[in-house]
Amino acid sequence: MKLSTKGRYGLRAMVDLACNCVKEPVSISSISERQNISISYLEQLIAKLKKAGLVNSIRGSQGGYVLAKSPDCISVGEVLRALEGDLTPVECGEVTGKSNCDNSDCCVTKIVWQRINDSINQAVDAIYISQLIEDAEKLKNDNKKNSCGV
Repeated sequence: MKLSTKGRYGLRAMVDLACNCVKEPVSISSISERQNISISYLEQLIAKLKKAGLVNSIRGSQGGYVLAKSPDCISVGEVLRALEGDLTPVECGEVTGKSNCDNSDCCVTKIVWQRINDSINQAVDAIYISQLIEDAEKLKNDNKKNSCGV
């Protein structure tokens, strides 16, 4: 399975939003600047995240976007599914639950696809935005140390 830029950029935007919306809503333009993602593309991603109930918009001069839930309640899997759709690695009816395959009774490869699918979903569902925020802070601190010659 290969994630598109929707999933990659959208996840970066969610982490950026989580890191920066603590005190006030965050504008798309500020995310765009920090993450080097075009404003028009971010608008599309934020719209999908909002529709999925992961982001809320705040209107007005001090408006912008905030997380709809706590970062420790939003999994990477939720974000990726909101942006990418189903994360199933292959179009196998046995895996997707839409079986219409004539060979399903004797197909051994469906077991492989199901295991891969289960592993992907377990992995992305076990990682939360709050964990990525912690990792971002560690990276930021490590980079400060490295830039000082440590």
